[in-house]
Amino acid sequence: MAKTANKLNSMRLLETHQVPYEVTEFPDTERDAEVIADILGVPAFMVYKTLVVQPVENPKKPLIAIIAADRTLDLKALAAVSGHKKVSMAAHKDAEQLTCLKVGGISALALTQKNWPVYLDQPAMELEHILVSAGQRGMDLRVPTAAFIRIVNAKVAEISIPT
Repeated sequence: MAKTANKLNSMRLLETHQVPYEVTEFPDTERDAEVIADILGVPAFMVYKTLVVQPVENPKKPLIAIIAADRTLDLKALAAVSGHKKVSMAAHKDAEQLTCLKVGGISALALTQKNWPVYLDQPAMELEHILVSAGQRGMDLRVPTAAFIRIVNAKVAEISIPT
């Protein structure tokens, strides 16, 4: 298990489930996942960004979509797999208000208690590990993909298109 002076709830959750992880840090001013991949020296397809998405008919019950840095969310595909007529990206202000986390530090691992539906993009299944937000700007966690899916109860679906 990784050791850090500022242990976050996401790390405690992984440790509770005995999931090994690695902390990766970068400047907390950076929020672009592709740039973060460059800073960390890893391919963009390994860094996953967490997006807050709202069903148009019930925006107070958001969904979490997790896709690779080098891909774009397909809102129609997400709506279809989630059983909604239409979904839209939450505005940064709304995402922060709903999650109580800052954009750039939103993490499915830090939101498990909310029991929101989580959708992980299909290409993640090709990777043994992915990098996801730790729940704080400037920090990602390298976690085993299968364990991540289990802990956040993610549904795996094709919800993105190449950028």
